[in-house]
Amino acid sequence: MTEVIDTIGRQGTDQDTTWTKCPSCAEYQYKPQLERNLRVCTRCGHHLRIGAHRRLALLLDENSWAPGSYDDIETRDVLDFRDHKSYRQRLAHARAKTGEYDAAVFGIGTLDGRRLVVAAMEFGFMGGSMGSAVGEVITRAAELALAQRLPLLLCCASGGARMQEGSLSLMQMAKTSQAIGRLHEAGLLVVCLLTDPTFGGVTASFAMLGDVLVAEPGALIGFAGPGVISQTIGEDLPPGFQTAEFLLAHGLIDAVVPRAQLRAYLAKVLTAHAPDTPLGPLLPPVTVTDPAQVSPRPAATVVKVARDQARPTTLSFAAVAFDTFVELRGDRMFADSSALVGGLATLGGRAVMLIGHEKGSDTRESIARNFGMPEPEGYRKALRLMRHAAKFGMPIVTLIDTPGAYPGVGAEERGQAGAIARAIMESSRLPVPIVTVVTGEGGSGGALALGVADTVLMFENSYYSVISPEGCAAILWGNRAAANTAAEALKLTAADLLSLGVVDGVIPEDAEGGPDIVRMAGDLRAALSNALTALSTVPGPDLIEARYRKFRKFGS
Repeated sequence: MTEVIDTIGRQGTDQDTTWTKCPSCAEYQYKPQLERNLRVCTRCGHHLRIGAHRRLALLLDENSWAPGSYDDIETRDVLDFRDHKSYRQRLAHARAKTGEYDAAVFGIGTLDGRRLVVAAMEFGFMGGSMGSAVGEVITRAAELALAQRLPLLLCCASGGARMQEGSLSLMQMAKTSQAIGRLHEAGLLVVCLLTDPTFGGVTASFAMLGDVLVAEPGALIGFAGPGVISQTIGEDLPPGFQTAEFLLAHGLIDAVVPRAQLRAYLAKVLTAHAPDTPLGPLLPPVTVTDPAQVSPRPAATVVKVARDQARPTTLSFAAVAFDTFVELRGDRMFADSSALVGGLATLGGRAVMLIGHEKGSDTRESIARNFGMPEPEGYRKALRLMRHAAKFGMPIVTLIDTPGAYPGVGAEERGQAGAIARAIMESSRLPVPIVTVVTGEGGSGGALALGVADTVLMFENSYYSVISPEGCAAILWGNRAAANTAAEALKLTAADLLSLGVVDGVIPEDAEGGPDIVRMAGDLRAALSNALTALSTVPGPDLIEARYRKFRKFGS
């Protein structure tokens, strides 16, 4: 080997033995092998940057790309800008280097057979900076998606707004954002793929406005660059700051997906928003609606069984009762609550939004998931996903299994009560079918935040209550040891709640024996399918009015 190519791209004299140095681990990668591995380091997994057309080739079906029209898109030096080079010289150099007219391309292609509009940014062209031409490309892509009523995929890679075009580049933030806003108003899907790096005016406009935000591992994403932040605040930045993983942990994006899995992930997202599988037939009924057919069970026994750590969780049901599930994470404001999960699911060909409490399946996971007690971010995430479902006309399925909302200091500081209140209020006004199932514990307002539904069901060994038996006993009996007595007095069992009209049906379970995930998942699937089918023909305004009447009757 006479010479190596470094991360800037200088090529050695021996064309058969070219190497690239990984910018993360400094390991030299044999270039042909690196290309076969989609430019992902075989040693550390670092995702090296790729160009716009390579990105399109990786994501879209072969020979499906039809580029849009660029004939009248012009990059102009309206400011006659010059530093140590003129803007015209920089443009000429970038065009020679990349073969692109400017830093973005757009067109129509197919992904797993589904048509969509795609705009992809070219970071190699002046750092993917957004000037008037890039803003025009993104806007035309959005307008094409609107005209043809197609999903829009935006592949983002940019250092931000282009300084050489001054305030005109700043105006592209408004121009592109309002174009994306029209797609949201029209009920069309927008997916943003954030790659390394995505910063500045691009992140503060169209790149963060997708219905689904997905990033590649390790991608740097933010508004101000890390150097600017460090110099401004005069502090060292925390490890992993502004990486895709950092954003995921802080609730700002939905997923981090390796490059090799992106195509499959995006195909699932597209399928969930435009399913073409015919709906299956009605399944044999399993739900009991007559209180006389539900055998009374000791309340204390029901509470104990409902809390059994072996009972299936939302993620267990997602894997067994549903055909597919793509988890979406974060409240897009502050954090992602692991105590409440949700995402796109399909059930017998029907796309639904699945949202539920998640306790975890063992002690370690239960601690990590806060024992299924969501913080405000959990309820804000749930509401975000409910709004997403309403935008696309998806039914909503919620699974309740929580002792209650988390009663911590931080939760109060961040508005726990307000988050629950808004979830209750807004879910009551959504024009899509909502079906709720209490699968284990149904504790207080933390449960009701997912429980304002057209049809409310519960498993026979679950309970639903205004307060835990222990809490009730401590307050009214002055002794938590009176919890069993309090449980009976609260009338919290399935038989009690069906008689009171709080729930509409009960999914039977054996009185004895441990939970059977296969049977419970099958019964849940049948109960949901039949309930959703019954609601599917009801117009949205009628659903809202019936939901109002349903809860209006309590206490009247």
